[in-house]
Amino acid sequence: MATIGDVAREAGVSRSTASYALSGKRPISEEVRLRVLAAAEALAYTPNAGARALATSQTKVLGLLAQFHEDEFAPAMMQYILGVTDTARDLGYDTLLVTEADGARALRRITDSRMVDGVVLMNIAQEDSRLPILRAAPQPGALVGLPGDCSGLDVFDLDFEEAGRGMVDHLHRLGHRELILVSQPEHVVERGGAYVWRLRDAALERARQLGVTLHAVYGESRQPAVGRLLNALLDAHPSATGLLINNEAAAAALPSVTYERGLRVPEDLSVIGRYSAEFAATFSLPYSFIESAPDRLGAMAVRQLVRRVESAAARTEPFVVRFISPELVSRGSTAPPKAPPAR
Repeated sequence: MATIGDVAREAGVSRSTASYALSGKRPISEEVRLRVLAAAEALAYTPNAGARALATSQTKVLGLLAQFHEDEFAPAMMQYILGVTDTARDLGYDTLLVTEADGARALRRITDSRMVDGVVLMNIAQEDSRLPILRAAPQPGALVGLPGDCSGLDVFDLDFEEAGRGMVDHLHRLGHRELILVSQPEHVVERGGAYVWRLRDAALERARQLGVTLHAVYGESRQPAVGRLLNALLDAHPSATGLLINNEAAAAALPSVTYERGLRVPEDLSVIGRYSAEFAATFSLPYSFIESAPDRLGAMAVRQLVRRVESAAARTEPFVVRFISPELVSRGSTAPPKAPPAR
């Protein structure tokens, strides 16, 4: 492996000049900087992480704590993880992914040992046992997801309340008066998944205000159970003309269910989901949807985290709670309900 000394010799400069040119810590002429960068590229030079950590007290590694729960849809979680790791890489950081069930103990281990420069938390619960540890850690932290107490941390999330209201509003404007909402599994709620009830409660309240009947149920996380549930709901509520889906597994299963039942979307049933554009493309979903923006949320959390890592001034700035406003992406799956047959 090439060393900084090899780069310096190749560029015809001193070791210190080569180091400054690569780190940007001191001003170097543009001609010399470009010569050093060319030498580093030609030699495939990679800075030694251990030496860099000793010299700068930085590891250039961000911790990412996430869990793959059995009652959640793993492909959807991966979109959030990629948003974090891709942005971290673009900013010059590696990512240490930690998926231990005991997230509090894992977080304490990686922060106490200074393995990382900052931490991003996912799978945020309403009362999350990891948050006191992160607030007390010497490294800054950022959350993708809204807890009950946001103090001392930067928080980024979709505005799920606005999403729930927007889904109901859209179908109400088209003339729908009876809808079904399929949420994440109930276990997600039981362990504190506030995003589920934030969307559900807001949708129920807006439906009540508008005089819309909304049948709100908790879904399943995988086939064949989720397919059976969708069929049971459509059997139980034959007069419902719209379906709202806050459950990626249900969205992925719906095309086969409507095909088997001979239902046409939107002629027989209007559908709005809540997931990402990439998720829709992966599963070839033809439904209009609220963009959940997992990549954007992950990127926002990492950029704010890196600002706090790299700037002493940023460390003292007030903490932020930022919501992404929901965007309805139309795929033509909603339309006015069919008129009832004449009697």
